[in-house]
Amino acid sequence: MEVLSNFKPKVAIIGCGNVGMRYAYALIMQGLARSIVITDIDSQRLEGEVMDLSHGAPYISPVEIIAGGYPEIEGSDLVVITAGKKQKPGQARIELAKDNVEIYRQIIPQIIKYAPSAILLVVTNPVDVLSFAAYKFSSKPANEVIGSGTVLDTARFRFLLAKHCKIDPRNVHAYILGEHGDSEFAVWSNAMIGGVLFKSYCSVCSNNPQGCHEEELEKIFTEVKDSAYKIIERKAETSYGIGLSLVRITQAILHDENAVLPVSSLIGDYLGIQDTYLSLPAILNRNGVREILKLELSAQEERQLNNSAEAIKEVIKKTGL
Repeated sequence: MEVLSNFKPKVAIIGCGNVGMRYAYALIMQGLARSIVITDIDSQRLEGEVMDLSHGAPYISPVEIIAGGYPEIEGSDLVVITAGKKQKPGQARIELAKDNVEIYRQIIPQIIKYAPSAILLVVTNPVDVLSFAAYKFSSKPANEVIGSGTVLDTARFRFLLAKHCKIDPRNVHAYILGEHGDSEFAVWSNAMIGGVLFKSYCSVCSNNPQGCHEEELEKIFTEVKDSAYKIIERKAETSYGIGLSLVRITQAILHDENAVLPVSSLIGDYLGIQDTYLSLPAILNRNGVREILKLELSAQEERQLNNSAEAIKEVIKKTGL
């Protein structure tokens, strides 16, 4: 098949594992790209995946789907990196981080060689550490290197709050911030239902007019934080939720939306936090991160954010970045 590199927007996906392919499928269904290039070291699986996706051509918006190598990503507007090792049973998190940093040490220079002007969207875990690695290895401006961060965690939070309050999730505005991992935290102080602060809405909620007890709120957050573990126990991986989350980030970038999403980005100076990647609400557009919003957090949330930053920095330090 002839490569029509002038088709725009063009998105490259590095890695055709479950996450990469769920994203590719959702991206096609949304019609956000005219050209999608997928690369992977397993060329046989890659060819099969692209063949399978391509056979749906009569039922989707026109898009070319290419199984290629790094040269074929030339001209990409966005490069989404899902490649990397998964955490093995009993494997320490730091060992996974070291393994994936070394993989990034090999693939980032290839991406920059062929698609130097593309926005980089990092998905590989631990995503905050790998986003920092991509930033260091690419030498790109920080606003052009983004991690998927807590966009999925936030979606889980909004879903569970909506379920609890019997409200459409699209009318729930609340964030999970910090690390995409064990030190993440819920921003209860800024959570809103239809423009009403959660703490105020809670007292008039028809579901529970007496208001939520601290134990109920903690139960909701714990379910958010443990969601991935529970899903992995049952089906060995998570991919649908993150695939849809990546499409939302992609839409914000390619459509130049100036949308606010809690992606992982380089923090310059916020509450004493510097030179690390973690999730805060950020305005996203065609140039990547336009601006990071500095929320007014409660004293406890400020401590939790700093705790997240320290946890991420410790892993970054141990990987030798």
